[in-house]
Parts: sequence; structure tokens; C-alpha cells
Amino acid sequence: MEGGDGPTPPVSAPATPGTPGAPLFTSLRVDSMSYDRKSMPRCKCLPVGAPSWSSTHTCFTDFPSPDISLTRKLGAEFVGTFILIFAATAGPIVNEKYAGSESLLGNAACSGLAVMIIILSTGHISGAHLNPSLTIAFAALRHFPWAQVPGYILAQVSASICASFALKGVFHPFMSGGVTVPSVSTGQAFALEFLITFNLLKSSGASMNPVRTLGPAIATGNYTMIWIYLLAPTLGALAGAAVYTLVKLPAVEGEQQRSFRR
Repeated sequence: MEGGDGPTPPVSAPATPGTPGAPLFTSLRVDSMSYDRKSMPRCKCLPVGAPSWSSTHTCFTDFPSPDISLTRKLGAEFVGTFILIFAATAGPIVNEKYAGSESLLGNAACSGLAVMIIILSTGHISGAHLNPSLTIAFAALRHFPWAQVPGYILAQVSASICASFALKGVFHPFMSGGVTVPSVSTGQAFALEFLITFNLLKSSGASMNPVRTLGPAIATGNYTMIWIYLLAPTLGALAGAAVYTLVKLPAVEGEQQRSFRR
């Protein structure tokens, strides 16, 4: 700053994106004056000559209140997980029904686009975990309250089962195309699930998902090697989150530490 205005105070770090009450993008500062608004987030900007980031003349985005009821969070998790499992499982089913009409890229796009839409629409409500492994990893590393873990997992598993039976009703008898079964050895399948979840969790917040396997397995009665897809992603998520916590940059001295908890 020039003149006698003094140094510009540091911009406070927002809560981690994609968690309850947190912004969806790290570049946006949470400084809402209207948490009670029900409308979509809106960016309010004033001229570039605004005095500083800490003043009232700053560019900020309004987000819903971080004090969101557990019922709303669980509802958001259920809806989000339902959409994810339906989209991610429908791709392989359609691929089998139409003899390989979808490529691997098409299957990946089904899941990726679904996750993007879910995060943008419900991420500010529940954090858009959509995954028991993610929820457990956050709680184990004290980034999420253990008291909410059972509810989150129940919502995720219930949504997976409901989505899978909905798919069965629509695509029967091609539902087997959406079941996750290993095409490699047990050790290779376990290692792949662990490593993929480990890498994706600490880099993007996404991970391989036990409920992606559990729901279709229940709907079809095919539980082949299901323990791999329940255990390995959870261990990988724990390891990935732990490594990230250990190597991330320490908070600036005197700056309030922010986490996933609300």
C-alpha cells in the first residue's frame, strides 16, 4: 500500500473447498453478509481501487450458512451419491447392452461429469463426500466429526442401493455390466484400488468408491471379491489423507487453522 494506509493484511485462508460450508474454489473468500439467502452464490465486486481485501469494499461471494442441519447434509449426500452411482454404473451397462458402443473415455466422462455437477450443486451443503472411504479418512485425521460419520455412510450406502435397483429396473437383464469384478489377480486388484485411491485423494479429493461396488453387488447378488473394493479404497484414502496432512505447508504463524469441520 502507498501512503499512510499501512501494509495490506493477509487474506485469510478459507476452509478446504468441497467440505460443509466451504467455498467451491480456493480463490474466493468467504465473507458473507447474507447467510440467510436462498439464492445461488453471487459475486459482488467494486472497483479495483478498493482499499484492501480486509475492507468492506472487497470482492466476495455469498455462500449458504456453514451452520447447516445434519438432516440437510444427509439429504444432500443421499441425492449426490444416488446421481453418482446411477451415472457411473449406467455407462458400463449401456456399453454391454450395445456391444461396446462406449469407450473407456465415455465411461470416465459419465462419472467425472456427474461428480462435477454434484459438487457444484451440493458441495456447499454436505461437502459432497459421496464416498465412505473419504468420510472415514477425513474423520480419522480430525477433519470431520466422527459423530456425523454413521449418518453419512448410511446415506451413501442407501443411495447406492436405491440407484442400483433403479438401474436394474431400467436395464435388466444387462445389470451385470455394472458390477465391479476383478479382471486381474487378487493382489493386483487390491494394489490398484489402494494406489489409485491414495493418489487421487491427496491430489483432487476424489477416490475409488466402495458404494460404487456395493450397490450393484446387492442388486445382482454378485459379491465376487467384494472385500477388495470395500477395504482397499478405505485404506488408500486413509494413507493418502495422512500423507497429505504430513507434507502440506504449515499454517502461517498466528493465522487461524481451518479444517473440514464446522
